Amino acid sequence: MTTEDRMTIDERYKYLRKMKTRYLKAGRKERGRLLDEMEAIAGLHRKSLVRLLKGPLTRQPRTRQRGKTYKEDVTAVLRVAAASLDAPCAERLTPNLVWLAEHLADHGELTVSESVLEQLAQISVSTVERRLAIIRQDQPRRKRRPPPTPRRALRDIPMGRIPWDESEPGHFEADLVHHSGPSATGQYVHTLQLVDVASGWAERQAILGRSYLVMEDAFLAILERIPFIVQEVHPDNGSEFFNDHMRRFWKEKAKGVRLSRSRPYHKNDNPFVEQRNSDPVRTYLGYDRLDTVEQTRAVNDLYDQMRLYHNLFQPVMRVVEKTVISEPGQPTRIRRRYDEPRTPFDRLLATESLSPEQRASLTALRKQTNPIQLLEQIQKQLAHIFSLPPAQPGEDQIVFDTLTQIRDPRLEHAPVE
Repeated sequence: MTTEDRMTIDERYKYLRKMKTRYLKAGRKERGRLLDEMEAIAGLHRKSLVRLLKGPLTRQPRTRQRGKTYKEDVTAVLRVAAASLDAPCAERLTPNLVWLAEHLADHGELTVSESVLEQLAQISVSTVERRLAIIRQDQPRRKRRPPPTPRRALRDIPMGRIPWDESEPGHFEADLVHHSGPSATGQYVHTLQLVDVASGWAERQAILGRSYLVMEDAFLAILERIPFIVQEVHPDNGSEFFNDHMRRFWKEKAKGVRLSRSRPYHKNDNPFVEQRNSDPVRTYLGYDRLDTVEQTRAVNDLYDQMRLYHNLFQPVMRVVEKTVISEPGQPTRIRRRYDEPRTPFDRLLATESLSPEQRASLTALRKQTNPIQLLEQIQKQLAHIFSLPPAQPGEDQIVFDTLTQIRDPRLEHAPVE
């Protein structure tokens, strides 16, 4: 009998309660046959079955509680590991505990013994979840900021969605997050975000306004940073993505990148990037208004740190199977099965998308990076962003000062000194 076929204790008691009436009414030979049947199904010895059938067939409470399998040294490692990844769920944290503990030990954040590493390798998700619940009581997470109360350029752009089970890296969903606060008037900061469907690798760039100049500059910066080949970019139907200037950009400056778009009125055609719009962008920056050059530059400094933290250290889960469940009289629902949580970098290492130089460079970068110190830098940078003053009425913001890839057009005809 396999582990999957073995009855639970409650199932065994339920089965024996149904068999007890037949057993007590049966004769000697019939009882022997019933015992053979129960022995085969319940997996118990005949003597145990006879003893149970003579009793009440109810579970008795424990007279003595079991001792703790995992001591405080394991809890201490869980506390530091969870803090280093900004309190992820148990499903994402558990499969990555061993290498993360060793990594943090290399950076002097904790001390782990071989016995603790062995326990971390065998600890279950449910146990980690219970321990994390106790840890959160002692160290509550920070409060989240609550939320406030077809054109011509699209005609030849194919529409649809990137398959959820895409296995080849390089297919990116793109979206723009608005940081306008309660009012969308005037010019304010946006976050351009690209998320790779296969690996979860994410890149972000803050821009001031939505002009073609800042959009082009942001795409150039992101495409230059991505360590593997970008095959497709898939945004929604916003005019900031599809206009004559951006069409010329994709044809002349981003050759080889295929451009596609979402279907109109299908908000779930970009599910991967929409999820990341909420966490981490909204989780970190909230719904406050950002509208100055200094704030734009500070947010880009934040995204430089988040790029390392989330791509190298934060495990992500990916759907590997979808099952449609349809029962009579019940609404149709979808059951999803997820794979083992792995960081975007680890997912890329399992493919051939990274060159040997990129593999060595990113591996060395992760090895020398302390995630706890990096998270502290992120928190300090957030505090710095929210300390910057907003734009004052009548104050001009020079968008050209936020560009990083495109030469300031004002300098094109300036005299050479």
